[in-house]
Amino acid sequence: MSKKVDVLGIEFDHTTKLETINTLKKRIMENKKTFIVTANPEIVMHAGRDPQYKKILQSADYIMPDGIGIIMGANLLKNPLPERIPGFDLMKDLLIIANKERLRVFFLGAREEVLNKAIDNVKREYPGIQIAGCHHGFFKENDPQIAAMVKKSNPDMVFVALGFPRQERWISNNFHLFEKGIFMGVGGSIDVLSGTVKRAPELWRKLNIEWLYRLIKQPQRWKRMTFLPLFILKVLRTKKN
Repeated sequence: MSKKVDVLGIEFDHTTKLETINTLKKRIMENKKTFIVTANPEIVMHAGRDPQYKKILQSADYIMPDGIGIIMGANLLKNPLPERIPGFDLMKDLLIIANKERLRVFFLGAREEVLNKAIDNVKREYPGIQIAGCHHGFFKENDPQIAAMVKKSNPDMVFVALGFPRQERWISNNFHLFEKGIFMGVGGSIDVLSGTVKRAPELWRKLNIEWLYRLIKQPQRWKRMTFLPLFILKVLRTKKN
């Protein structure tokens, strides 16, 4: 997965989901520490305004295109990416690996009751997974006790659901403490894992209009959706220049 595609200063991995999973499985088995970012247009736009956050993204081992806007942007720049790799799908594939290999998984983030529901669902669906530990997302970002607790649990995978940019900052600030493990920011994926938030039906996902389904179900998200046209406009300006 060496080829990169630059979209507004963020370098995405030119890869498929299957290739990604095969690479990550190999890294897990070799105890290689790995920082994964799944970035959508909103994240890319934020990185453009926040140099420190951009640096964090650039330090990640892999950046995946989560969001049809990224695919559209890469196409406009005449440097297409093979496919969209949604963060939730990637997390589920990693849970399948964890289940098969009986790996230790730590979940960090979300509200406590949502997190507990998600853990119950994971235990039921993936009985081979060892739950290394979990903690809700309501803590001070620089609290050393949280990082110490995660480290003590000796995890093979850490899913951080604090929302961007906080989740990537937390991973970046504490990455040096660990000797192994997959570290990935998963946004609202724990809400979906718990059943609190429903995912778009498969047809909507195949048509790449999952964003529209979420907007219909959660109209309060409309402000977030304004990032897509702004992002495309910025890509077109970059192309022109």
